[in-house]
Amino acid sequence: MLTLGLDTSTRFLIIALIKDQTLIGSLQKDCNKHQSEDIFPELIALFEQANVKPLDLDEIVITKGPGSYTGVRIAMTIAKTYAALKPVTLYTISSCLLYAGLQENVRVILDARSKRIYTAKYHLGNCIEEPHISTLEEFTCEDENLVGDLNVLGKQDVYPFYPQHFVELRPFYHLESNIHTVSPEYLKSSDEYLVKK
Repeated sequence: MLTLGLDTSTRFLIIALIKDQTLIGSLQKDCNKHQSEDIFPELIALFEQANVKPLDLDEIVITKGPGSYTGVRIAMTIAKTYAALKPVTLYTISSCLLYAGLQENVRVILDARSKRIYTAKYHLGNCIEEPHISTLEEFTCEDENLVGDLNVLGKQDVYPFYPQHFVELRPFYHLESNIHTVSPEYLKSSDEYLVKK
């Protein structure tokens, strides 16, 4: 079973190539606003290094947001196009869950711009607090295990190795029975993404 994991919802380009629950190729690259330019060369290189062909894929799992308005759509468009050309199984997971992985009582912080954050809380992959948007002014956290864009809180960023999370989170994949109805979860209106601050 060959699975491709893709996340382009934040500043990173994250790719996981998984064969029978073993990571055989991976990339976690900080390429803020350049994912669309980098993703195809990186995918081609990853397939070549792993000595597999794109048509060998059996499954694709992508993050569905929250995250960058354009970013979320990059991986989703690639996955939906591929699934329309070749019968593969398509799964989705939350971007926040990918960041959390299987840690205990972990809170995810993702920069939503304009002094706002996306945040959610998980315990061993199970959602304790659904992803939502919060202003920095109204957000409080007390001695929590934090991951993500912590610079917005005046702390040092914490970014685990996300390709491995694609492997570990398999029990939490959501099967998409109709690729045409898969849609991003932005958590804010499209107009808000046009505001540059």
